[in-house]
Amino acid sequence: MTLAVPVRQLLVATGNRGKLRELSALFEGLPFELLSLTDLGTDIPAPEETGATFAENARLKAVAYARAAGLPCLADDSGFVVAALDGRPGVLSARVPGDDDAARVQWVYRELDARGGRKSAAAFVCAMALAAPDGSILHETEGRVDGEIAPEPRGDGGFGYDPIFFYPPAGRTFAEMSRDEKAAVSHRGVAARAMREWLAASARANDVR
Repeated sequence: MTLAVPVRQLLVATGNRGKLRELSALFEGLPFELLSLTDLGTDIPAPEETGATFAENARLKAVAYARAAGLPCLADDSGFVVAALDGRPGVLSARVPGDDDAARVQWVYRELDARGGRKSAAAFVCAMALAAPDGSILHETEGRVDGEIAPEPRGDGGFGYDPIFFYPPAGRTFAEMSRDEKAAVSHRGVAARAMREWLAASARANDVR
């Protein structure tokens, strides 16, 4: 499937301007204007994220917002997967108990300590889904970056679980890497670049200028 002509606007299922800027930079050169939820001028109720996987939640959001806005919608769902915790926190990464990122990091350590130690493989995963205004799924991508749990938090950059995600190829945690270094290998960057390739091919097929 391809995007129908004359599609010139894509809704991104976020009200976060930072995320919109990141995607705008990755999608630079494509003949589509990216809009955030705040650009719509109306409140659309957030769908309940009941999926058991990142891909399911990305689809739920893309479909709900695409139908409500009458625009093709790109949505993503991402999280932190710890092997020794049986994949937790996974899709519940943003709902781990705690008032801030530091508290969620400590939750991971407490759970690992209760299982005998902090040594574990870990990964960040991001699923993206693009839905048409009628709710049909046009394309899906996924990005994953593998690493391991750092024995203690390191670095002041990034956010979320970045300080405890040690990335062996760089010899540092994500929180110790620059924004550009992280973007080059991050789960969201991988998924977004794959989505960009599909959007570019779709634009060429429909001769969208």
